[in-house]
Amino acid sequence: MTVAGLIRSAQMSEGENPFSDELNKAKRGDDNSKTGWIAAGVLAALLIGVSLFLASTLAKARRLETLGPKLNDANASLTNALAEIQQDKGRIAALQKQVADLEKERDAAGQKAKGLEDEMRSALESKDVTISSLQGKLTVNILDRVMFDSGEAILKPDGEAVMRKIAGILAGHPELKIQVIGHTDDVPIHTRFPSNWELSTARALAAVHFLTERAGVDPRRVGAAGYGEYRPIAENSTAEGRARNRRIAIAILPDELAAADATPVVRSDASTNSQPKVQPTPEAVEPAAK
Repeated sequence: MTVAGLIRSAQMSEGENPFSDELNKAKRGDDNSKTGWIAAGVLAALLIGVSLFLASTLAKARRLETLGPKLNDANASLTNALAEIQQDKGRIAALQKQVADLEKERDAAGQKAKGLEDEMRSALESKDVTISSLQGKLTVNILDRVMFDSGEAILKPDGEAVMRKIAGILAGHPELKIQVIGHTDDVPIHTRFPSNWELSTARALAAVHFLTERAGVDPRRVGAAGYGEYRPIAENSTAEGRARNRRIAIAILPDELAAADATPVVRSDASTNSQPKVQPTPEAVEPAAK
């Protein structure tokens, strides 16, 4: 056998060597084993991930179950709050309208009072008749020489004319009350009247009787009082001051102010089941003299 033949024989024997085949198989088995382990690891990781995801999902579901009633309560509270807000808005709107209406009434009353004052000034104001306005009360001061003779309580024609003008103006303001108040100076009198109190009261009553009996004023609107010398508006030490103090004051004021000055006493007769009777206080009708 030649050398070339030996070499070919050795090569063929090497290719058919059973030990070489086993080695190759073992290498392929190791590769397959590694692939299996990798696949198993990936599968395990996936299973762990899925388990964690399911656990998290279940926990969230349980939390949602517990949050459900709370959410319902919150929604109910929100609904109630919104309803209360709407009610509050309605109340606020109603109050705003009430305030606006009251402001309109106040403005209208102010304009009406201003109109009455202007009318009084235009018709009455003179050196013997002065008009003042303070805190919603309009007062007409008339010196006694226009109304009465010295020491007397009988209206003179000039006094009657002034009373008629006042009654005519007040006929257009039936909601207003009228208080007639007599005043004197501090000089003692020696007439049929025991004191200046009686004189001032008699003069106030004379004016009231004329207004209600001859000038058409509703008696329920009118009151009379006499303060004698005790509410002067000037010094009694001079003739001019004494003349200013001898006056009839006619106070014209809204019903609520008149009520503040003289609150009626309500009496009811339970035996006859009749309507309550209103008895004016003495200050409202009778003189303040004692």
